[in-house]
Amino acid sequence: MFHTTFYLRRLHSLVGLLVLGIVLFEHIFTNSMALGGAPALNGALAMMELIPKPIFLGLEVFGIAVPLLFHAIYGVYIALQANNNPGRFGYIRNWQFALQRWTAWFLVVFLVWHVFYLRVFTKGISGTPISYELLQSYFVGHPIYALLYILGMFAAIFHFCNGITTFCMTWGIAKGPRIQNVISVCSMGLCALLCLVTLVFMGSYFVM
Repeated sequence: MFHTTFYLRRLHSLVGLLVLGIVLFEHIFTNSMALGGAPALNGALAMMELIPKPIFLGLEVFGIAVPLLFHAIYGVYIALQANNNPGRFGYIRNWQFALQRWTAWFLVVFLVWHVFYLRVFTKGISGTPISYELLQSYFVGHPIYALLYILGMFAAIFHFCNGITTFCMTWGIAKGPRIQNVISVCSMGLCALLCLVTLVFMGSYFVM
C-alpha cells in the first residue's frame, strides 16, 4: 500500500533541510560580507548578478520558491494538527517541538514581507539594485525593520537547526535517544553560532 503521508512527510523534511539550508547559508554568507563594508558586500552581490537572468530566475522560482512553498503549505498543515503543550510538560524537546511550529508560522509572514519588499517591489518593480548603501539606509533609518529582520533570521536559523534533528529522526538516521540528544545539542550549538554571526553583521550596519 502506498502511504501518501509517509512519503510527503519525508519529502517535506528533505526539502526543508536542503532548500532552506542552502538559502539560509547563502544569506548568512552574503550578508556577512557587510563586515567588510560597502566594497565587500557590493562585490558579493555583483557576483550573483553575473548569472544570466533567465537562469537566475529559473533557480529562484523552481529551485527555491516552489520547494519552499511546498514546505510552507505542508508545514502549515502539520502545524494545524500539532498538539503543542510545552507549559504542561516542560521538557526541552517539547519546547523545541513547539518552537518549530511557532517559528514556522512566523516565517510564513516574514518571508512574504521580506521577499515582496526587497525582491519583488524594490528590485523587480522599482528596478533598484540591492546594495550595501540601500540595506544600511533601510536598517538604520528604520530600526524596527532591522529588529524584524533579526527575528526573522533567528526564526529561520532555529527552524533549520532544529529541523536537522527531526530530519535525522524522520529518516531513521538517529533511532536511539542518546544519538538524538547528541544531534540536538550539536544542532543547537550551530543555531547559537549562526545567530551570533547574524547579530554581528547586522550590528555592523550601525557602526560603520
